[in-house]
Amino acid sequence: MNLSIVSIVIVNYNDRRRLLECLASVRRDPGAAEYEILVVDNASTDGSPEAVRGGFPGVRLIVNPDNVGFSKANNQGVAQSRGAFLFFLNTDTLVPPGAIAALLERLRSDPSAGAAGPALVHGPGDYQVSFGNRVGYAAQIFQKFVLNPRYKRALRKRRPEREVGWLSAACLLCRREAFERAGGFDERFFLYFEDIDLCFRIRKAGWKLLFVPAVEVKHEGGATTSASPAVRAASRFEYRRSQFRFYEKHSSRISRRLLRASLRANVAILGLRGAFRGEAGQALKAHYRTLLKVEKEP
Repeated sequence: MNLSIVSIVIVNYNDRRRLLECLASVRRDPGAAEYEILVVDNASTDGSPEAVRGGFPGVRLIVNPDNVGFSKANNQGVAQSRGAFLFFLNTDTLVPPGAIAALLERLRSDPSAGAAGPALVHGPGDYQVSFGNRVGYAAQIFQKFVLNPRYKRALRKRRPEREVGWLSAACLLCRREAFERAGGFDERFFLYFEDIDLCFRIRKAGWKLLFVPAVEVKHEGGATTSASPAVRAASRFEYRRSQFRFYEKHSSRISRRLLRASLRANVAILGLRGAFRGEAGQALKAHYRTLLKVEKEP
């Protein structure tokens, strides 16, 4: 482990254009930190590995023969990294000059902080909510419909730093010691909720999490909204599967029952909308039925 190095880990899956833009933004931001970049590619078929080799020869590239998921790929990157600090980035982020150094300085100045995250923005003044506290069925509904709009309005006016319960891994600087003490990403989460789960375990291990809105990072987000209906449906299912897994680990029985009831209603609505037509639709329906069956409590 090198105390002077920040290890930047980026997981890619068929996102060649935005991956290259993200890497270019990092390269423009040397700041005050020495860093290494590791890209873990999950069996992309869009030429991403070749583009990284050709355009960014200094990047350490790990190419998986299959899509192993977000959690496992990040753990692979960490295992081959050298830095005392780990900077997790999504491919759809753009890092402005000075952002990495500012987050790094914040962690170095507070030994009790295990991780720090910036404000994520679509554009100037258009803030995303990339942090929260508790996660349960009622808390999640309350955050989505009450807290998130309130946070977005508040961030436009004043942006005080705060200690939070979780941070988004779309852009997350983590102390390696905290990451390893927490056990890294839980690889049972293929996609979604893996960052909240990690943050909960970092806090359980005795570290605090800092939301640092003085640092802003552009995050495009919403990648699946422009994807094909099949990709959107698969993404929606992965979200639900990870949500169930997270609730099983961290939430009450009441929250799990409420979640299951809402999923049954959601499946019924999907059926009315024609989401289960054709062979692919029937396969998706079977996945949902299996999920509900597996998660059924005695």
